[in-house]
Amino acid sequence: MGFYIKMRWKCICSYDGTGFCGWQSQANRLAIQDILEERISSIFKCFIRIHGSSRTDAGVHARGQVFHFDADWKYDAECLLRAINSRLNPEIRILSVEQVNDRFHARFSNKGKRYCYYFQLCSPSPFDCRYVWNIPARNFNIECMQNVLPLFVGKHDFRGFAGKILPEENALKHLFSVQLLKKGPTFVLEVIGSGYLYRMVRMIMGAAVMCGYGKIDATFIKHRLQLEEQNLKLPIVTAPARGLFLEEVFY
Repeated sequence: MGFYIKMRWKCICSYDGTGFCGWQSQANRLAIQDILEERISSIFKCFIRIHGSSRTDAGVHARGQVFHFDADWKYDAECLLRAINSRLNPEIRILSVEQVNDRFHARFSNKGKRYCYYFQLCSPSPFDCRYVWNIPARNFNIECMQNVLPLFVGKHDFRGFAGKILPEENALKHLFSVQLLKKGPTFVLEVIGSGYLYRMVRMIMGAAVMCGYGKIDATFIKHRLQLEEQNLKLPIVTAPARGLFLEEVFY
């Protein structure tokens, strides 16, 4: 007697995280996962559990979040995409749906992710203020910020640039690229890596901005990456969630 295996669907979605507690379901709070599971379940008339590639924090946005779920569907993938989108809040949109084999897992199959943090040195327009960090330009040196970014590239124990870490979590992460880009009035800190800790990108951004203001320097960054005990006791800024986007997940 053979085993019956449901069809597995890989979805790429984007969302405005402003009004949500993050990606992952939490008791008595509204998460992106909750909305998607509720609306997808309404299509299949049974509860559907979805599995995401990354647990973005409260207020963090995504242009390329990936999730998968298992369910039978007698129509094509394009029809499923339309069915899901027709039930979603305007803040959430499915960009693509495709059938994959049962070995694919949105979280465990991915090879890395690209995050971007957006900020401006001038007052943002009313249409940008929910998606960028406004950093006062006075006394800020963008070159000092840019000069410390290569220090984060490579394999490091990033517990000095993270929030709460679970006991079983591996703090050793590999960042392939950390660079500063510019798009019109907006600066973009682009980080590409194999994995991330809680608030890691936001704390890297915060530390880089502190360097721009001359509050800390390259030596401070080096000592913190080396987990120097006295250095770890000193606080660093955590950049606001509103400027952070999960841009892309690699498989």
